[in-house]
Amino acid sequence: MLMLALGTTFQMAAAQTTVEFWHSFGDAKRGDWIKARADEYNKAHPGVTVVPSYKGAYNDSLQATILAARQNKAPALVQIFEVGSQLALDSGMFQPVSSVSNVSFSDYIKPVINYYTIGGKVNSLPFNSSSPVLYFNKDLMKKAGLNPAQPPTTFGGILKACDKIKVALPDTKCISIALYGWFVEQWMSEQGAELMNNGNGRTARATATNLNGPAGKKIFQFFKDLQDKGYITNTGKLADTDGTNAIFSNQKAVFTINSTADLGNQLAAAKTAGFQLGVSVLPIPDGTKRNGVVIGGASLWIPKNISKPVAQAALDFALYMTNTKNMADWHKLTGYYPVRNSSINELRNQGWFSSSPLQITAFNQLLATKANPASAGALNGVAIQTRTFIEQGLQKVLSGTSVDAALADTASQINAALTDYNKNFK
Repeated sequence: MLMLALGTTFQMAAAQTTVEFWHSFGDAKRGDWIKARADEYNKAHPGVTVVPSYKGAYNDSLQATILAARQNKAPALVQIFEVGSQLALDSGMFQPVSSVSNVSFSDYIKPVINYYTIGGKVNSLPFNSSSPVLYFNKDLMKKAGLNPAQPPTTFGGILKACDKIKVALPDTKCISIALYGWFVEQWMSEQGAELMNNGNGRTARATATNLNGPAGKKIFQFFKDLQDKGYITNTGKLADTDGTNAIFSNQKAVFTINSTADLGNQLAAAKTAGFQLGVSVLPIPDGTKRNGVVIGGASLWIPKNISKPVAQAALDFALYMTNTKNMADWHKLTGYYPVRNSSINELRNQGWFSSSPLQITAFNQLLATKANPASAGALNGVAIQTRTFIEQGLQKVLSGTSVDAALADTASQINAALTDYNKNFK
């Protein structure tokens, strides 16, 4: 009898499928949410154990996964930020989620799934997705003689608002913007311009940037105009959105630009500071017909060198974690887009957008985005460095370098990095 019991226990253990899930959310709010979803899934699937683990920032987690895969110790599921997509593909360590199982992706919001669809294959499953919006202090706008019900929606509109703010509120800066390459990617897309050649790196490997064309010049010129007139403020650090948030929250600036995923923090900070927060669409260059935003955030990838049962379990959990209800709850908790159309419908049915009207701006901006190579985002192996080069270029403009010179230098750095990277794939 004892031998039989031991045998049964061994068979159960052998049949157990373990799904290691590496993610980059070390904070309690998001990390605990992920753990709760894993616990729910494990309880409903006795043969599977999902083990979520925080593996550091996005780039750290990506590099750790590639190293582990080379040692045949890859996790079953990993969260990778959007600009790491080409690196993930080029590593050869991952398989398209569309090849793991026959799954319909029709419910995913088109501009979201569009980013992760490469070569006709859905390579990863959208998870946490975001885009930038304009945040504004309604009270300060009123003091400056501006109408909070009509926030600026163009670069020219921002500059005109700044003119009034400078006169009415001389001790307050007009706008706090981080030197962040992600914003530039958005403004390229909004103009229908591809950041990289070869269909933004989607029809063939990107070999050069289009940043130093007319679309990029309008973006860099906007920063120069703001600087020349004394309208812009930030910490001087690259990509320091936390710093610009602090400036805005302390009512040292009337406007700021940041991620939709930051709305919860912005609302809490505004409540603490005692002002009314407003949200509007991302301002774009004058005379531009809106093309739409590029999705930011991260998606869920499945490595190659794992067994088929483990890969299928990983995808099944990923689909569970991003199902209609969970994505609606995820959005309410974090401000990230819920990635599914059915989740938006559920939120509408719950009256969420009536009770939280600031959320609808971001959704409308995303849903109005046209699905094309510009809004799909730039696919290239030096996307991380490209952001830094762009941020350094903007910093040069704010320091007095001409727009043309800063753009030429930035494009040269990006193109050199692309050439160097692409040598590995000839």
